Amino acid sequence: MNQQDQLAEFERMKQEILGKILSKEAAERLGRVRLGNPVIATQLELYLVQMYQTGNIPEKISDEQLKKILEVLSAKKETKIRRV
Repeated sequence: MNQQDQLAEFERMKQEILGKILSKEAAERLGRVRLGNPVIATQLELYLVQMYQTGNIPEKISDEQLKKILEVLSAKKETKIRRV
């Protein structure tokens, strides 16, 4: 199996897992996030897959829960500028 086949298999597995754990509304939100900020969407997808694989997702994730996870992932780090 070459690298391209492995990536395709991982993508298929990821989409299958996301289909199992996201409510319809949460899946739609993830799609909109992917359009607006693909980097955050990828981070979110990987985070959700990891949570699923470790057994930390007991039920489908609602839109509200997904919003909270997004807030944490996209929190901007505050930069302080000090003048000397």
